[in-house]
Amino acid sequence: MDLNLLASRLDNIQPFHVMELSKMAAELERQGRSIIHMNIGEPDFTAPAPVLEAATRAMASGRLQYTAATGIPQLREAISQHYRAVYGLDVAPSRIIVTAGASGALLLACAALVSPGSEVLMPDPSYPCNRHFVAAFEGRARMIASGPEARFQLTEAMVREHWNEHTRGVLLASPSNPTGTSIPHEELRRIVGAVREHGGYTIVDEIYQGLSYEGEPFSALSAGEDVIVINSFSKYFNMTGWRLGWLVVPPEMVRAVEKLAQNLFICASSIAQYAGVACFTPEAIAIFEERKEEFRRRRDYIVPALRDLGFSVPVTPDGAFYVYADCSALADDADKLTLRMLNEAGVSLTPGLDFGPYTAKNYIRVSYATSMENLREAVSRLQRFFGKG
Repeated sequence: MDLNLLASRLDNIQPFHVMELSKMAAELERQGRSIIHMNIGEPDFTAPAPVLEAATRAMASGRLQYTAATGIPQLREAISQHYRAVYGLDVAPSRIIVTAGASGALLLACAALVSPGSEVLMPDPSYPCNRHFVAAFEGRARMIASGPEARFQLTEAMVREHWNEHTRGVLLASPSNPTGTSIPHEELRRIVGAVREHGGYTIVDEIYQGLSYEGEPFSALSAGEDVIVINSFSKYFNMTGWRLGWLVVPPEMVRAVEKLAQNLFICASSIAQYAGVACFTPEAIAIFEERKEEFRRRRDYIVPALRDLGFSVPVTPDGAFYVYADCSALADDADKLTLRMLNEAGVSLTPGLDFGPYTAKNYIRVSYATSMENLREAVSRLQRFFGKG
């Protein structure tokens, strides 16, 4: 095939570096090396028994056909009830679009809102796929440098400073990948207000919202019905491979998003949807909350351990299962350091390269979505690597 036939938009989409590292780690394992994976954002827990049993019942009953593009009514109602029970919010089921993972939700949001040449503001660092979805629809992700003093997040002041005639909206994540930090609730409301004044849209990725460890449960939906929220069953609900998520949109946007869903992927997996309903049962929620506490325990171990190794953790993460650690006291290039730690210590971590240029050289992302046994072994290996063991 003539590569000149490929669309020019591909020039604005870079490879996902963490996946390249994963391939390198897998090759070392094939060679017989022991590798501890702290690079991938995937819970080591899997779907609990109530969810598996619901999927089995769905398959046995033959409910394997296409569903409505917006999702089965039972699941949309269950999500709506979840917002009421956990966040005290009345979110009509009609505003909830069930999607093929959070990626499907972000695809629909960007397809509906991003016009060619328009700008979307987001913090640097950010999850790389967010800016690539914007680029896929020929928009421009404008990355705003954000350091630890702002919790690696956008602020109202940043939004007001950087908004221009090309800006149409903001794309946030709270808690964030790669930093595990959340936007303070009142600051988020102020950001929404600033965007609203400019007639723009606010998209908030809340896929780690269930894994928030500090303060009262909060959703950006409390800032107004015009806020667009993305969520997923992958993280808190431990269903990464099931490819199930949802999107909450303003009432006037529902029909446009439904039309896009009908054409882009017809519907989310029917089996995953019926299984997803069981996530909201008391029995399942109790399991997820126990697992959340285990993630908190791991965080409380790994953050001081990293500091003892010589990393700086300027902001203790309050959510997700990541630590964003400054390695500048240990090396002058985070990418080279992670390669050395992989090859010499057998510990796979992610350099800041994926998440934007501002922190690329000095930061690494540490995922603690692995067992305490693995975390302790990783720390022991890194102690020897840095000559501290």
